[in-house]
Amino acid sequence: MSDYFSILFTGTGVFYLVVLSLLEIVLGIDNIIFISIVTDKLPAEKKRKARNIGLILALIVRLFLLSIVGWIMGMTDTLFTVFGTNFTGQSLVLLIGGLFLIYKSTTEMHSTIKGNHDGEVKVKTKLSSVIFQIVMIDIVFSFDSVITAIGMTNEISKDGKGNPMVIIFGAVIISMMIMLVFAKPISDFINKRPTVKMIALAFLVTIGMVLIAEAFGQHVPKGYIYFAMVYALIVEFINIKMRKNKGIKE
Repeated sequence: MSDYFSILFTGTGVFYLVVLSLLEIVLGIDNIIFISIVTDKLPAEKKRKARNIGLILALIVRLFLLSIVGWIMGMTDTLFTVFGTNFTGQSLVLLIGGLFLIYKSTTEMHSTIKGNHDGEVKVKTKLSSVIFQIVMIDIVFSFDSVITAIGMTNEISKDGKGNPMVIIFGAVIISMMIMLVFAKPISDFINKRPTVKMIALAFLVTIGMVLIAEAFGQHVPKGYIYFAMVYALIVEFINIKMRKNKGIKE
């Protein structure tokens, strides 16, 4: 057992644990944004419960997928071909997840622009429905996270010291604990500011488009998307500061 965890006591192991934990947090941002938006329709007393359940389920899903990672990495055999494009198990998951994310984000945009009354919306929304949506998108985001983590640890698996999967499991658990702490502040910040919420929804639509593109074999570096979102948020933060200095309410 000590040999199994020995990689955690090496400089390389600690380095990869920190890097992967940070990567998991970055890849989990879109998950937190989605959870923040879908839980906003719940009554106040159920929001925290839904967020915690959603992130705990995300942790369980990722740990489960890691336990069957060999099967996941093998989901690359062509199932069928449409117009010259080969579809695999992985691409189908990405396609369905991308379509669901675009549908959910656009309907939320429509609801926000239409200006539904909070009371009317919250009565119609059930905790079980919100949790189901969170689980659906957790699976898609977890695929991305797991595949990325496996790719990053391929190199350290060659030295034979311990098991690199220990680092991946540790990074996933650490990142989820951190996200549990910051989920509420992020959710409150997004949902109290309509313009920030619209930026977040636009980000989710873009992520949905990227998932669909990847399902069709087109790789899009997500760094460009994260940069665009950060840039948009910086501009909005400047606007918020400007409105505050002028005494304009949010």
